[in-house]
Amino acid sequence: MRHTVPFLAALLAATPIAAQTIVFDPHLDLPKTAATPGWNGLNDPSSQFDLARAQSGGLTAAAIALFVAQGPRDPASLATAQRDAIARDAAIHAIADGNPTRAALARSPADVRRIVAGHRFAVVESLLNAWPAGDDLDAFDRWYARGVRIVGFVHAGHNQFADSSRPALQLGDRTAEHGGLSPLGRQAVQRLNDLGVLIDVSQLSDAAFDQVLALSRAPVIASHSDVRALVDTSRNLSDAQLDALKAKGGVIAINAFSAYLHARSPQTTEAVAKLRAGYGLSESGSTVLSPEQQADYDRRYHEIVGAEPRATLRELIDAVDYAVKRIGIDHVALSSDFNHGGGVTGWSDVGETANVTAALRQRGYTPAQIDQLWGGNVLRVWQAAIDARNPRYRLAASG
Repeated sequence: MRHTVPFLAALLAATPIAAQTIVFDPHLDLPKTAATPGWNGLNDPSSQFDLARAQSGGLTAAAIALFVAQGPRDPASLATAQRDAIARDAAIHAIADGNPTRAALARSPADVRRIVAGHRFAVVESLLNAWPAGDDLDAFDRWYARGVRIVGFVHAGHNQFADSSRPALQLGDRTAEHGGLSPLGRQAVQRLNDLGVLIDVSQLSDAAFDQVLALSRAPVIASHSDVRALVDTSRNLSDAQLDALKAKGGVIAINAFSAYLHARSPQTTEAVAKLRAGYGLSESGSTVLSPEQQADYDRRYHEIVGAEPRATLRELIDAVDYAVKRIGIDHVALSSDFNHGGGVTGWSDVGETANVTAALRQRGYTPAQIDQLWGGNVLRVWQAAIDARNPRYRLAASG
């Protein structure tokens, strides 16, 4: 990729800044290789994240998601999801425990600052898709005790807590199941507030988003969302949602996910519609695919959408610009979604993080504003969630 002279100048100027300040990605995922015995995230060429490239690219901290994909809500599937969650929690801890001179687990914004000041990578544990909790709110206490500090209720597909912005048609989801949050989800908002956990509203349906903001005592984060006014998809936030997020004191982390930054072509949209029709999928929830059918559907779906042009770093910064103009610099951040579809041309892995800083400078953002976008705003909102916790709340006993 050829760069202009101004871009190179900005990149050279950005490198020492990235090395000296907190550069915090509030949402990336574990790679598939994390299940390999002995994996510790130090050097992993198959992943978009490892500690070696994070250091070379100037990324100093990240919230790494304990994520289990939504599956059928039956006892056997839930038990499998719970085992998977335990394994992924262990993998996140292995990044810090397996590299004690290079990384450490951060349980607070103060921890992040201390760890980064000591020239180590700050690992923050988040949770995306609370399905493995089952109906047990005390599961959040156990995850908290392990180090989870950011929680998003859903991913692709409704669960027992909330409706998703992307119903899992192949699992039989209808457009809406709970009308937003379920009664259990409403209780979970209070529990997470009591714990001082930062609630993540990315992936929620519009109704669930509104209800979380109405119920939460603390500001919230949309850790991996983009702008619906630029790309009209249910995964992106509308102007009204951006305004509500600002009013709540929250933050949106503009996400380097190509499909949410670069609109699909009509041809791709038509091909996806034909694929769904071919499997009998609709928003009525009348069809549930077998595991074999779902695997085939997923393969064909990703073949179709994977042919779309990749979004660029310019489009990522366009979304940042839009959000900043709409709700102000105090309420905007950046995230990658690496290892789960994230990455744009110019920021394809953590080793290219300094390119983002350079692009922000080229757009006219000051060093102080870039510090806000690269972590200051997220740390502020996280601290606000901690400050809103219930000081009388005591963790449920481990079981």
